[in-house]
Amino acid sequence: MTTLAFRPMPLTRWLMALLLAIAPWSAVLAEAGSDYSLAAGDSIRIQVFQSPDLSLDARISETGTISFPLIGTVRLGGLSVTAAERSIAAALKDGGFMQNPQVTVLLTQVRGRQVSVLGQVGRPGRFPLENTTTRLSDMLATAGGTTPAGDDVVIVTGERDGQPFRKLVDLPALFLKPGDEDLLLQGGDVIYVHRAPVFYVYGEAQRPGSFRIERGMTVMQALAQAGGPTPRGSRNRLQINRQQPDGSVQTTVPTMTDLIQPNDVLYVRESLF
Repeated sequence: MTTLAFRPMPLTRWLMALLLAIAPWSAVLAEAGSDYSLAAGDSIRIQVFQSPDLSLDARISETGTISFPLIGTVRLGGLSVTAAERSIAAALKDGGFMQNPQVTVLLTQVRGRQVSVLGQVGRPGRFPLENTTTRLSDMLATAGGTTPAGDDVVIVTGERDGQPFRKLVDLPALFLKPGDEDLLLQGGDVIYVHRAPVFYVYGEAQRPGSFRIERGMTVMQALAQAGGPTPRGSRNRLQINRQQPDGSVQTTVPTMTDLIQPNDVLYVRESLF
C-alpha cells in the first residue's frame, strides 16, 4: 500500500495565516478590559441574556450614541464598558421591558481612542489606548521603540482641558532620573520622534560621512567616530565649518575638547610633512 504524505490545503494555510494576523488585535481588545472608555468610532457587540432578539452589533456614532431596540438612542460615549452595560440594563428595566436584564458589551474594534506614533520608531502608526493608565513609555514600546537614528527628545502633542498641548520629553531621563515625565496619554495624542542631530566628517579621515551626535560629544570623540585621520591626515590640522543663524558659514580651528554642534562639518586636512 502506498502511503500518501499529508499536505495542508491552500485554504488551511490561509486560515492559519488569518488567525496569526488577527491574534495581536484580539489581544489588544482583551487587554482593553472593562475600564476602557468607549468613544466615537468604536464597534461593540451587545448581548442580553436569554434575549437573542436584542443582540446587536453597533458602531458608536460621532455624537457618542447608538440606537438600541426597544429603548432607542443610548449615549455610550465616554462610558467604560462596565458602565455601558449598566446603562443599557437600567434603560431596559426602567422602560418596563425586562425585570432583571443581564447585559454584556463586547468591544470588537477600537477606533475612537487612538494615539498616533510617527517618525523614527520601529512601527509607526495609530494604536488604541488599551486603558486609562497608558503612558508614553508604554506606547513607544507598542510602536517598537525608537530606531538608532531617533532623537533622545520625544515630542508629544494633543489637547488637555480643551487647550492645545505640546511637551518635549527627554527619553533617557524617563529611566535615569525619577520624575513624572512619563506622561499619561489621551485619545488623539500624537507622539513624534525626530531624527537625531548629526555632524559630518570629510577630508583625510578613515571613514568620512555623517554620524549621530551623542550628548556632550567633543571634537576628539567625533574624530574617533570617523576612525581617526588617515596616514596623510593630521589631527592637529582640523577645521569646523559651522552654519550661523543668518545662514553664513563660519570656519574655525577647534581644540579636541570643543563640543560638536548639530550639522557641524569637521574637515581633516593633510599633514604638512
